[in-house]
Amino acid sequence: MKLAIIGCGNMGMAFAKSFIQYDLVQKENLFLIEKSAERGQALRAERTGVVVDTIGPRISEADLIILAVKPQDFAGVHAELKPVIRYNQVVLSIMAGVSIQKIQTVLDHPLVVRAMPNTPAMLGMGMTAFAAAKEVDIQNLRRVENLINATGRSVFLEDESLLDAVTAVSGSGPAYFFYLVKAMIEAGKQMGFPESLSAQLVKQTMLGSYHLIQTADKSLDELIKAVASKGGTTEAALKTFEENHLAESLIAGLHAAQKRSTELSK
Repeated sequence: MKLAIIGCGNMGMAFAKSFIQYDLVQKENLFLIEKSAERGQALRAERTGVVVDTIGPRISEADLIILAVKPQDFAGVHAELKPVIRYNQVVLSIMAGVSIQKIQTVLDHPLVVRAMPNTPAMLGMGMTAFAAAKEVDIQNLRRVENLINATGRSVFLEDESLLDAVTAVSGSGPAYFFYLVKAMIEAGKQMGFPESLSAQLVKQTMLGSYHLIQTADKSLDELIKAVASKGGTTEAALKTFEENHLAESLIAGLHAAQKRSTELSK
């Protein structure tokens, strides 16, 4: 298999390195399209793939093209890509807010898959949802799924419109956890801990809590109850959260993210 990745930022390179790590593509068959001379030089030093500085005939050799550019840069990209794309190449877009139909229209190309990964993909622990145009057959769909799974886990959506909700829940999700961790670390500092110690307490607590969620045969309510004894310290904190409508604020935030994703897609 030959692959071309247009846009070699964090997410594009997360995909590239995962493909190499799991032997899904050989380095000589991985084309990294990067127009920035400085960035291209850095990529050549990493030797992850074949660095190409222009969108040209070399892309026609690829079986699959990954669009990993910023949505606002797509206008310039599609004008250069359209003349060199072959009819049987699959285009996998990880651009937020750009619909399958729009990509098909501007490229005049039917075989389009759209995915929404998140930043843990850089560690091979990402969560990616994807949807596909009806023209993409099952063989190509399985090929794309196999590639995506190299970056973590994936789920296929029959309804592309749900990708706006995916953007809100898992796409933006890491930032919500970072936000919560930051607040807890700040609280620890206010209580007298040095920042490094407060950070250690909070980070390890989050890591351990994650593993409990994954392995314990209990619901989230049961896990909360197991920590929050009646009249105790945890109950005092949870009561304050409820009084300040923390859960409602978080849910409202996710709805706001979904709404913004829908707006951007238009």
